[in-house]
Amino acid sequence: MQGLIARFASGKIRRIVLVGMILSILGFSVLGGISYKYLLQIEDALALAEVVDDLSSDILEIRRYEKNYLLYMSEGDYMETLSYCDRALIIIDRIENPEGGVSSSDRVGRATLLELRQDLISYKETFAALSRVGTATDMVQASALAPHLRDQGKDLVDLVHQFVATQRARILGIVVTLKHQLSLSIASFTGVAIFFSWLVGRRIFGALSVIERSARQIVQGNFEALPLPDTSDETRGVVAAFNHMIVELERRQSQLLQEKKLASLGVLTSGIAHQLNNPLNNISTSCQILQEDLEADLPVDPALTRHMLDNIYQEVSRSRDIVKGLLEFARETEFCLKAVPLHVVVQRAVSLVSSEVPTGVRILTEIPQDIALPLDSQRFQEVLLNLMINAIHAITPPGMISLSARINSASAEVVLQVADTGSGILPEYMGRIFDPFFTLKETGTGLGLSVVFGIIKKHGGTIGVESTVGQGTCFTIRLPLGNVRAEAA
Repeated sequence: MQGLIARFASGKIRRIVLVGMILSILGFSVLGGISYKYLLQIEDALALAEVVDDLSSDILEIRRYEKNYLLYMSEGDYMETLSYCDRALIIIDRIENPEGGVSSSDRVGRATLLELRQDLISYKETFAALSRVGTATDMVQASALAPHLRDQGKDLVDLVHQFVATQRARILGIVVTLKHQLSLSIASFTGVAIFFSWLVGRRIFGALSVIERSARQIVQGNFEALPLPDTSDETRGVVAAFNHMIVELERRQSQLLQEKKLASLGVLTSGIAHQLNNPLNNISTSCQILQEDLEADLPVDPALTRHMLDNIYQEVSRSRDIVKGLLEFARETEFCLKAVPLHVVVQRAVSLVSSEVPTGVRILTEIPQDIALPLDSQRFQEVLLNLMINAIHAITPPGMISLSARINSASAEVVLQVADTGSGILPEYMGRIFDPFFTLKETGTGLGLSVVFGIIKKHGGTIGVESTVGQGTCFTIRLPLGNVRAEAA
């Protein structure tokens, strides 16, 4: 039985609701049928009680005319007595034969009714005998019959009162039975309703809690699939649909992040063009000097030639590094943690953003070279770029952006701080700066810090912010150090 209930409880919610509705309809139908049956019995009992009241009244009238007759020996009293006796017998016939209009489904008090009929017939016979004796003026015999007639009359009254009491008890019994039936039915229906409400509510609220938990997980940037519950109901379908949605959201967020990266790349392109212009000018100048010496047939100075070629090689390498950093930043790759020196990633990010730094704004870095930790270099570089670009936009020259790092041995993590001397963030906005699409810029997308939050969370770290209006903002990133060996970047 318990196993059957357990299988039913783990079934589909729509099946449970359907079973509950069917049981409710059947239960109310049965309850209505039983109540209607008892109401019919009460109706019959009340109709019978009305007839019994008439019978009781007739018996009392018989006794009244009996007393008058015994006092005055009036023929009229005699005829009235017999008339009421006949009426009482007719009522008894109606009670015994429901076709006459009175229904008694259980024939309660049938024995009493039969006895009452026999007593009425005997009473009539005694009354008739007394009437004949009275006519013959045999006072001795009349004196003997009169007490017997009174005793019979008293028995009639007692029997009819007993019959009336029986009918009242029957009505009361039906009412009590109906009351108990209704109480039991209400208690049963209430229990079943509570059980189904608890069962359905638990399943529905369980599904809603899964949806709420999933939504919060997605808001926090966690796109891990939820474990499918070990049930066969709609909750499993909801979780499966959520997992599919998570996959789609992650894919679309990746597309959105790539678009954001390309937008950042567009911001950096003009500055990088200026960065490439200097090494290209140096290469061009060195080539022109060598070309002029060759065209003038001047003696070749090996030291000068080597110097020029070294200069050309260094500038080509410099241009290659600039382009390589730009391409690595723009390339879309799978998330992959690899042990790298933190100062190398920071320096690459500073190099990319340096062309956007206005005059009067300095970028200072204090990153120990012995700090290495597991990072996805490309994505962490994106974190630093977003933070530094936001800092640049917040600073009115002169100003300073500083990047510093230290190892917290107690918690085995690296603490990286990106601070600026900009305008700061108003307190009412502090709780929303990491929300997607929230921006304080007129032309911003509001994705920068949301992307930063998601990338840091993927690294297993945390990010916090402190800001004072008019003095600046400091973002503190905490990343697990990990037991890894740094590789050459």
